[in-house]
Amino acid sequence: MFNFTFFFNSIFMGIGLAMDAFSVSLANGLHEPKMKGRKLFLIAGVFAVFQALMPMLGWLCVHTLAEKFVIFQKFIPWIALILLLYIGIGMIKESKKEECSISGDCGVLKFGTLIVQGIATSIDALSVGFTISEYGSVMAFAEAMIIALVTFFICYAGVIVGKHWGTKFSGKSSVLGGCILIFIGLKIFTEGVILPLIK
Repeated sequence: MFNFTFFFNSIFMGIGLAMDAFSVSLANGLHEPKMKGRKLFLIAGVFAVFQALMPMLGWLCVHTLAEKFVIFQKFIPWIALILLLYIGIGMIKESKKEECSISGDCGVLKFGTLIVQGIATSIDALSVGFTISEYGSVMAFAEAMIIALVTFFICYAGVIVGKHWGTKFSGKSSVLGGCILIFIGLKIFTEGVILPLIK
């Protein structure tokens, strides 16, 4: 049941899953260095919710629609790649605008874009449902909550670091942020599609 090993494993699972979300949070801070504190909490909160939701959704699929879930799983890296490429290229295009170069603030992160980022960075966590499939609903939910808490603090830190460097890099910060998103998309795709083919 609940013991030291469970909490230890859950915390490290959360750290592992949050790394992509951390990088995207960093990119968001770079893109919008003048971001207010309330929005910073919102970004960290959205990533935390999705990182908790996806493992629970995966756990539910394993216990109900196992065969269909396995078929869908192969498309996860493609979905993440497309979503992150779209947002990353959009950030880079925005950075070309004259007002972005002058002010150093390349536009405001929209809530819809944040939701897409949350889905793209957490969709691979669906497969965590397989690793926790032996858990009962209470333990699976507890693990999801620990993952959410870890993700929140990691992403909060990511936005703060991004804001700091975004102010220093001025107009070039949005290009760097867009490149980070593209890199994360390619990383998820490589790990999910290319590496299994090589093995």
